[in-house]
Amino acid sequence: MTMPGDPRDVATLLSIMAKLRSPDGGCPWDVQQTFATIAPYTIEEAYEVADAIERGDLHDLQGELGDLLLQVVFHARMAEEQGAFAFGDVVESINDKMVRRHPHVFGDASFADAEAQTANWEAIKREERASKGEGDASVLAGIARGLPEWQRAVKLQKRAATIGFDWPGPAPVIDKLHEEIDEVRVEFAALASGDNAAHDRLEDEIGDLLFVAANLARHAKVDPGVALRRANAKFERRFRAMETMAAEDGVDLASLDLDAQDAYWNRAKAAERGG
Repeated sequence: MTMPGDPRDVATLLSIMAKLRSPDGGCPWDVQQTFATIAPYTIEEAYEVADAIERGDLHDLQGELGDLLLQVVFHARMAEEQGAFAFGDVVESINDKMVRRHPHVFGDASFADAEAQTANWEAIKREERASKGEGDASVLAGIARGLPEWQRAVKLQKRAATIGFDWPGPAPVIDKLHEEIDEVRVEFAALASGDNAAHDRLEDEIGDLLFVAANLARHAKVDPGVALRRANAKFERRFRAMETMAAEDGVDLASLDLDAQDAYWNRAKAAERGG
């Protein structure tokens, strides 16, 4: 097989995608794809990029960024086939946007600090939405509903904070977190007492609890998605260690009661900490 051009030139990738999408000799799978069927892969590739960064694996990051770039090229090719726009239009759009949103770099504007620059960024975005004729004038306008909900929660909170609607620091957020936990307890008790309507209220209260937890992460300048990903990895690592320890002891972990399983969990934690 021969590479159809310079392998370091994006034009080669564009020609490869055009060939893959061609009804005449292309790939049947690629030909039948749509924006909707490719969208989940786009999201998945973005998470693969984040995972490579989290692991500090720059070699994998190179490959994952290539996979993500392919998603952009794939969507652009499908749009070009429909006469909507092409890859060059995508590049032009982002170039225009970056210059327009950085007047302090490409123009004469100046800002006292990063916070002032961020406020200006949001103001420019509001002007852009207005120029497109978008009727929603809310501070919260334009926050995509397709975002992971934890990410959307943080964006909603950040937007509200731009007009001063925000906790002054983490301490009152922690107090609010305790308040939400107490409300969750109330609904669990109601559910246990036979109140069938408590389930819906419990769902609301757990939602409030998660929303406040995201707010606490924001005040701590911690990405809740990254924090949860690390917690997931920690749990998986320790649980697998439990399984290994139990197997080495000739014990079926599933046959143990919770106290005995917890003892293995504590052993796994101690081993991880070098204790």
